[in-house]
Amino acid sequence: METVANVLVALIALLHAYILVLEMFLWQKPPGRRFHGFDPQFAAATAKLAANQGLYNGFLAAGLVWGLVAADPTGFRAQVFFLSCVIVAGVYGAATANRRILFAQAVPGAIALAAVLIAQ
Repeated sequence: METVANVLVALIALLHAYILVLEMFLWQKPPGRRFHGFDPQFAAATAKLAANQGLYNGFLAAGLVWGLVAADPTGFRAQVFFLSCVIVAGVYGAATANRRILFAQAVPGAIALAAVLIAQ
């Protein structure tokens, strides 16, 4: 079960690294605008906010990678903490921005957290 948990944590880290790239570097480019359905004017107006948001997603990814490489108990604790942050951010994003964030971020984070807790 530990291998499954590690794979899930790594996938969540990759997801958040992808979100970092999308929000920091592709926000105003066609892939970023298509993903969110934004027109060029809205993307330009919100680019600085998106870059800030992308940076936070990068911190989540970094924390999860740290949790994967650190020895226990630090690695386990880091995984639990950062997966909890992923879940809270996903729930908040779903409540305030777009419901699909719940299924794209919070639910996968919760599944990974459950796997980490079961594997312990």
